Amino acid sequence: MLRVGLTGSLGSGKSTVSGYLRELGAKVIEADKLGRELMEPGQEVFDEIVEVFGPEVVDADGKLDRAKLAEMAFRGSRLQELNAIVHPAVIAAQRDWMREVFAEDPKAVAVVETALIFEVERDARLRGESESVLSYWRRRFDRVIVVTAPEDVKIARYVARVSPDGWSEEAAADARSRLGKQLSDAVKASRAHFVIKNDGDLSALQEQVEAVWKQLVELSNNS
Repeated sequence: MLRVGLTGSLGSGKSTVSGYLRELGAKVIEADKLGRELMEPGQEVFDEIVEVFGPEVVDADGKLDRAKLAEMAFRGSRLQELNAIVHPAVIAAQRDWMREVFAEDPKAVAVVETALIFEVERDARLRGESESVLSYWRRRFDRVIVVTAPEDVKIARYVARVSPDGWSEEAAADARSRLGKQLSDAVKASRAHFVIKNDGDLSALQEQVEAVWKQLVELSNNS
């Protein structure tokens, strides 16, 4: 078995890399998708968010107003409050998923795609949680892969995703703000086992992923 964390900043191309890994045979789960599921009505995370951020984050349909919540978190300097609610639940769900994967296939390579492995540790320690699961989240992975990309490419990818009608300076500013809260590629790369550079050349990207995959399989078989 091999537990792999796949991370990278906003717009780095983690989803593309995880897609290639899935095609090659990896078991992949997306932290963002898990988070969205845990933030649905009826979940403990939903209830805690409403309690902490107030009923104004609930829309007319009884679900979280994600735009309002994002505004409060990112522009209201309350991101750590939100992360402290969501991340422990997401990590617990990932742990349960890995147990199921390895019960079915002890030699599986289980990949968790998440943007914030290193930031979660940093923020937990800033909150004084020196011995919490969040402060040592990276240790839950046997290997960590970081996907990097030029800053302007990241911003352009983000804008294209959230503003399909064309370039939006507001979306670009939002991307810069979000990236400013994340650790740099250089810092992440220095703490990772593998670094995959995603500058837009998909064939080169795929070759890098395949090379990393061969090493992951060998590590899993020898574990």
